[in-house]
Amino acid sequence: MPEVTLLLVIVVVIALAFDFVNGFHDAANAIATVVSTRALSPRQALFMAGCLNFAGAFGGAAVAETMSKGLVDPAVVGRQEVVLAALVGALIWNLMTWYWGLPSSSSHALVGGIIGAVSYHVGSLQDGVQWGNIAKKVIIPGLVAPLLAIVVGYFVMVVLLNVLYRLKPKPGNANRRFRKCQRVSACLMAYSHGTADAQKVMGVITLSLYTAHIQNDFVVPLWVKASCALMIALGTSVGGWRIIKTMGSKIFKLSPIHGFAADLTSSFLIQVTAHMGMPLSTTHVITGSIMGVGSSKRVSAVRWGVAKNILGAWVFTIPASAAMGAISCGIIKWLAR
Repeated sequence: MPEVTLLLVIVVVIALAFDFVNGFHDAANAIATVVSTRALSPRQALFMAGCLNFAGAFGGAAVAETMSKGLVDPAVVGRQEVVLAALVGALIWNLMTWYWGLPSSSSHALVGGIIGAVSYHVGSLQDGVQWGNIAKKVIIPGLVAPLLAIVVGYFVMVVLLNVLYRLKPKPGNANRRFRKCQRVSACLMAYSHGTADAQKVMGVITLSLYTAHIQNDFVVPLWVKASCALMIALGTSVGGWRIIKTMGSKIFKLSPIHGFAADLTSSFLIQVTAHMGMPLSTTHVITGSIMGVGSSKRVSAVRWGVAKNILGAWVFTIPASAAMGAISCGIIKWLAR
């Protein structure tokens, strides 16, 4: 029977730590809109998001499969030090962008960390990394999804505004009704966030178990699902207030109808791509949705300067976390001599 080594335990602990940081780093994805419109109090929103992130983590395994064997060749990874380095590189970048209040992608940080660590380990950018799958499941969706979210969010808002125009509700009634609707849409968004993001760490832990010969397939064990679900829920319940502030008010001043439209757009897109096995950034999608619904009011209503800073974080996330993954791999392999 294969031995559970101390290094494997450390890898699992660091992976769960990343999942926790992912939770509070990306808490804004689930609750920024509902908090900024006061549909729920911050405490209520965090509790709701934590519970539904936990539930959502059991909502599928397609993304976990992509992360475990679809981005790099598991046979080339070979050593636990490589998986550990990937996690450390991604974790460092996540903490840096959280400190700066930038809603960057935890998903892309993890992908970048894996690319950097594996490339350093094999000494080549060509061997080990499955660039075709990364292009198809990470880079192209990462470029298309925010633009699609902008377009869909815009048209969802146009439809809702036309419905309101025809119904002509009394002043104040529309906001009250959409606050109630937004509680439902925020629940959908929190569940979708759990479905998409918790699976990414599940896939990395499963890869580490395969590398350590603890299991000979890439089926995610139940204890891995449960522990990842718990950690992302706990992280979300803490809340990353720096990023929540950016998402909830600095991009566009949201009203309940805007928050409802943004959450509805985001949760739909995230669920579709998660079941296609794409480790899409929930941050990219919700940000694009907010920009789209804001543009329906007028293009100048969106603070595009803030959007430019966020775009910069998107562009640099994969290469920056890859560099950190490579540096971490070098340091860890040197220490393990």
